[in-house]
Amino acid sequence: MAFMSIRDWINRESFQGFSLCIGFNHGPVIAGVIGAQKPQYDIWSNTVNVASRMDSCGVMGRLQTTENTAKILMTAGYECECRGLTYVKGKGNLVTYFVKTPFDGKL
Repeated sequence: MAFMSIRDWINRESFQGFSLCIGFNHGPVIAGVIGAQKPQYDIWSNTVNVASRMDSCGVMGRLQTTENTAKILMTAGYECECRGLTYVKGKGNLVTYFVKTPFDGKL
């Protein structure tokens, strides 16, 4: 994973110890440019909100995803570990999964 080597370089060069907590989801999104003074390209939808929640209720150093996304990833050959029911703000209790990576606990 390229972001791991970049993160390691940043930590080395800046004498820091940054870690990552990553959440993702799949589904439809809406995209567009917003703002008149300083235009910015942005995406938004329930898909984006749930991905953000996967990050905020995740575990440092782990990659967390929803059950539906985990099923797709497992079909594609990725190994996922069921975390179980997790309280997700605005969504209630959802079954979430950790995606197994060579960097588990070290993201």
